[in-house]
Amino acid sequence: MKESSLDPNRAAYVATVLAGDHWMHEVRKGQTFRILDLEGNQAADTLFYNAHNPEERYSASDTIQQQSNLYLTSGSALISNEGNTLLTIVADTCGRHDTVGGACSRESNTMRYALDKEPMHTCRDSFICGLSHWGQGLGKRDITCNINFFMNVPVTPEGRLTFEDGISAPGRYVEMRAEMDVLALISNCPQLNNPCNGYNPTPVQVLIWD
Repeated sequence: MKESSLDPNRAAYVATVLAGDHWMHEVRKGQTFRILDLEGNQAADTLFYNAHNPEERYSASDTIQQQSNLYLTSGSALISNEGNTLLTIVADTCGRHDTVGGACSRESNTMRYALDKEPMHTCRDSFICGLSHWGQGLGKRDITCNINFFMNVPVTPEGRLTFEDGISAPGRYVEMRAEMDVLALISNCPQLNNPCNGYNPTPVQVLIWD
């Protein structure tokens, strides 16, 4: 884990993303972007796109392959589907972040839990809302494998995934330096059916420094 020297009071941009809400914003090359877990044990599902060519976007498979690690932390590079570095994690007080658990959806809620969970709001819904509101022709086809910041998804020796209590805590954060102009899209996860949010989704804060 590595702490940041940046002062939140000097951030150029600050916003709070409520539980279940989406947030989309451009982070310019050289800027530093922080996601802050305000109350702890929250999952922030996140996608990144090249701001000038959204066909280039975060690739879980390329990121995992280049780093030979399923988890992200300080020093990790977030790699695009074209092999370029979108952002680099420069500070992290959580310890690790999930790359393989994916985003909850109405379909996965019904398959994993019960048919009556279908109407519940999900991260996929938030991603669709965020892309639609942003425009540029982005939509469902542009939702790919995401990062789950703060989320705890251990891989068992048999290769199975389990969703466990988060390893974050109030005030912990992950901070990234943009290596190109990127679009960041967050779904602040509303999941109530597994312990990834402690069964109590809470807000996160986003900060950007020039």
